[in-house]
Parts: sequence; structure tokens; C-alpha cells
Amino acid sequence: MVKELLCMAEMHIGLEKGDVGRFVLMPGDPKRCAKIAAYLDDAQLVGDFREYVTYTGYLDGVKVSVTSTGIGGPSAAIAMEELVHIGADTFIRVGTCGGMALDVVGGDVIVATGAVRMEGTSKEYAPIEFPAVADFAVTTALVNASKAHGKAPHVGVVECKDSFYGQHQPSTKPVSYELENKWQAWLALGCVGSEMESAALFTIASYLKVRCGTVLLVVANQERAQAGLPNPVDENVEVAIEIAIDAVRQLIREEK
Repeated sequence: MVKELLCMAEMHIGLEKGDVGRFVLMPGDPKRCAKIAAYLDDAQLVGDFREYVTYTGYLDGVKVSVTSTGIGGPSAAIAMEELVHIGADTFIRVGTCGGMALDVVGGDVIVATGAVRMEGTSKEYAPIEFPAVADFAVTTALVNASKAHGKAPHVGVVECKDSFYGQHQPSTKPVSYELENKWQAWLALGCVGSEMESAALFTIASYLKVRCGTVLLVVANQERAQAGLPNPVDENVEVAIEIAIDAVRQLIREEK
């Protein structure tokens, strides 16, 4: 059985035990991996398969890795499953999102405490009644790191979906009645942002008994645009990367 799991781990990410550290930063975009790896000591490219690019280096003498997940829950789920099989146990999603609450502005940072499971991947792991919740220690580290960088984060629930254009062009879809009504529900319930991976990652982390948190750069906010409010666009993910790196440092210090 162990051999079978190791073979599965090599199937998509192309890695094996020893290639990655316990701590893994998970951007969606493979092109962000090199940018994140630049913060590590002695970072080496150890895998480049499909949407999964992986670098491994060191932070404060501890092995840390970066693996991209691609877009959406299915590919993120594969990455987490296979990384756990080869030894990883602490994950931070480093990504982007759209703002939802009106006080969330492009350039802000969101630290997710949980995620709305309006996607399909997590349903193949847990009944819909089970919440997708971030790990408390990882979330605390991300909040502390955000404040240390002078970014008071929006801390709350994000909405996760499978269809980007289902969010941005819901009226054009045959199920517009469902998409639009649920969007209004998420707004009424106080969701701070919308993205595509955290619900799957949080749910799978619960199942696999590993830790996962999420930090997101807000690119823009369609609700502010519709309300006639200023809606700056910011695609500089550097601040989210630095927050994630500092959060890992904090977790390493706490364990030492």
C-alpha cells in the first residue's frame, strides 16, 4: 500500500520523498514559484510537470518548498494529496482574489478563516454540511505577519467557486437564477472575497490531518465598481508572498 501511494505521488507532481519540506507554499500560477523561491536559501527547481512547478530551499535552516496548483479545486487537491504522501504537513495558499465586502479594496490582504464550498472538489471528500476551515495556528501566523508588514488584513470567510465567469458574467449562464441568488446570500453573510482553491484545500487538509491557511491579495472588487465606489486594481502579489514567508518563519520558531 505504501509503495502504491508513492507511485501515485509521482503521477502528477513528479516528486518523491525527500524532494519537499514539511512546509509548502502554494501559489496557483506556476510563474509565481520562482518569485517565491527567491525568498528561500539555496532554492532548487525539483519538479516541473503539468501545472505543478516545485522549488525546494531553506528558511532558518528548515526545508521549505513551493508548489504551484494551477487554477481551481481539482488540481489543488491533487497537489495537496501527493505532497502529503511524500512528507509535507503544513500548507499556505498564496494567491489572489476578488473583493466582495465593500470595505475590501484592491491592494488589500485577506487572511481566510474559512471558505464557502460552492465548488465540486470538496464534495468528493466531505458531506456539504462539513465546514471548510483554516488551521488556527497557520491563520494566526498569517494575521501576525500581515500586521508586521503594515497591512491590517481582512480576516474572514471567502467564497470558492469552480467557474470564474459564473461569478463575473452570471446573467449569461442558464443557471443565472442560482448564481445570482447565492452571490447575494454570500454578501449578506459577510464574505470578504471570492477565489477558487481554499475550500478544497481546507476540506482536504481536515481529512488528511494536516494544516492549511490562505493569504490573498485583493486584485479588485466588482461590488465597489457596481456601487460607484473607487475600485483600484492591484496585481502585485509581492506583499502576500512576504506575509506567507514570514508566517512560515513564525511557525518554524514556534516549533523550535
